[in-house]
Amino acid sequence: MTRRLAAILAADVVGYSRLMGRDEQGTLTRLKGHRTDRLEPVLARHSGRLVKLTGDGVLVEFPSAVDALGAAIEFQQLMMEANAASPRTRPLYSASACISVTSLSIAMISMVTV
Repeated sequence: MTRRLAAILAADVVGYSRLMGRDEQGTLTRLKGHRTDRLEPVLARHSGRLVKLTGDGVLVEFPSAVDALGAAIEFQQLMMEANAASPRTRPLYSASACISVTSLSIAMISMVTV
């Protein structure tokens, strides 16, 4: 078994249920666009690995807390810029985030097919 330290970032969209209630299709379209255009490039620049998507949330692994914090700050800044450029009639997005540094245990499992 291998052990290593990792920083885990959990983030979600603030007010997601309210946004979905107002405009479900538009909210989903914008959420996917923000993920593709903003989140994924930020994760790549900060060595983040997307572990799980949970509707409006993400769980991301980073090699260090510095990388996780840098990604969280950069993503928030990009979202503030996107919100400032959007018309007032469209919902505004904000993400809440939590970062935890933890030790991961990685078990190597080999599968044999018969």
